[in-house]
Amino acid sequence: MNVEITPNYSYVFDFENEFAHQETRRWMLKNWTWVFYYCGAYMLVIFGGQHLMQNRPRFELRGLLVIWNTALAMFSLMGAFRTAPELVHVLRHYGLFHSVCVPSFIEQDRVSGFWTWLFVLSKLPELGDTLFIVLRKQPLIFLHWYHHITVLIYSWYSYTEFTSSARWFIVMNYCVHSVMYSYYALKAARFNPPRFIAMVITSLQLTQMIVGCAINIWAHGFLKTAGRSACNISPMNIKLSIAMYFSYFVLFARFFHKTYLSPNARKGKKSTLTTSSTSSHSSTSTKFNANEQLQLAQRNKIKAQ
Repeated sequence: MNVEITPNYSYVFDFENEFAHQETRRWMLKNWTWVFYYCGAYMLVIFGGQHLMQNRPRFELRGLLVIWNTALAMFSLMGAFRTAPELVHVLRHYGLFHSVCVPSFIEQDRVSGFWTWLFVLSKLPELGDTLFIVLRKQPLIFLHWYHHITVLIYSWYSYTEFTSSARWFIVMNYCVHSVMYSYYALKAARFNPPRFIAMVITSLQLTQMIVGCAINIWAHGFLKTAGRSACNISPMNIKLSIAMYFSYFVLFARFFHKTYLSPNARKGKKSTLTTSSTSSHSSTSTKFNANEQLQLAQRNKIKAQ
């Protein structure tokens, strides 16, 4: 490990120290096409599952949901702690150009490299978020499944290129997800965090998209002036990334407006759009599920008699 280019970690685990980026890159390149099979299976499961659940009662799954969100929150928190120091170290000692153009976070830092690889792989189990939505019969919006699919494909593709600007995207995603999944774990456990926290999470996600677009604009400028030999980002990667981040910004901004700024939201009504408590983005659920509404109607009927 190059001490000069890596932060001074207080402790390095054996599994981090043994990370070999050359081997993982070869494996990711060899199995690149798998990502499309995963996405195809994902689409079949969620939309086929919605069809199968139409005339079936919803599953509660609250205990499993607490475990799921807690595990993802802990993983994201650990990932943030192991990757953020590298980004801060590089910015302090080497500057913006290095942070955007030099993939030392994978090639020379085994700690950050290991958690970068896990970040890409984690986008597969995160697809399970949607399964909870389907089984609990919650509304599934376009933003939710579009976000999951595109992040998985782009992350895998970027890893095969060792895209240097990815260090920014990974650190931001780990940090936002550590807050988001912690919030969802509390909600699943029947705690009631203030509603403004959900608003803050969506605001963090919007900020993430703005920074993502800015990094791509800088990357384009650096690539144009320094060339591919000095800036390890492909022009195609920049185009795909900025298109992805900009589309996320538009969709999240639209979601933010409908959920928090629309007339219904200002009146205190719950939005019917949701990505569930396991979603990769903030949402508000309907006030009552179908069974609760039926029970409430029955109680009112009895009282009226």
